[in-house]
Amino acid sequence: MQGVLYVSHGSRVAKAVEEATSFIELVQAQVDVPLQEICFLELAEPDISQGFQKLVNQGANEIAIIPVLLLSAGHYYKDIPEEIEYSQQQFPQVKIVYGQPLGVQARLTEILKQRLEKVDITPNSDAKLLIIGRGSYNPQTKKDFSIIKSQLSAMLPSNNISVCYLAACEPLFEDALNHAVDEGYSQIFILPYIWFTGILDQYIAKVVNDYQKKSDIILTEHLSHHEHLQTALKERVEEAFQNI
Repeated sequence: MQGVLYVSHGSRVAKAVEEATSFIELVQAQVDVPLQEICFLELAEPDISQGFQKLVNQGANEIAIIPVLLLSAGHYYKDIPEEIEYSQQQFPQVKIVYGQPLGVQARLTEILKQRLEKVDITPNSDAKLLIIGRGSYNPQTKKDFSIIKSQLSAMLPSNNISVCYLAACEPLFEDALNHAVDEGYSQIFILPYIWFTGILDQYIAKVVNDYQKKSDIILTEHLSHHEHLQTALKERVEEAFQNI
């Protein structure tokens, strides 16, 4: 029997776990697989081994492990595979396939454009747009965000778009925002390429609130439950089972 194990990041913030869970539940309703469970890489339960065992206890002998991640980085390449290896050792009779993160897709970049439109404030000709990524030591992260920046530039009349990060990559968000304020842009739009709320989302809001005393800064919503993300994750599940 087939099963799907969705692996979300996890958070100490209850609202973040609730948002991730409710999003995955929307996708589960669109996936025609009899057994489906949700687990978390860290900071929340069930963890990966617990989620895996739940599926096995229900009779799953083919399990697709789907990372609920936007891009490929350390969690995808190292942390989740280590947990998969442990579960495989515990249940060697179970066939496992490891799915892909969503990756860079124009339809996902389009969500940033829609979030910008949703604030209902037309950017001035000299407005600055800052895309914020989580950041990673993996060099692929900066390559991915370079593509996201190019895609968004093609969707908007403004080419004054930069990328910054919350950790592990430069420029860091606060440095990029401080530079934009010093440059004297009439507006600065903050576009978080962040899936769910949590510590990072709260940190962005706090920094923006502090800087709004110095400049006209507009923060857009994080990606959340957008239908493009639902479709993309559903497709990753379907692709995984093609490889079993």
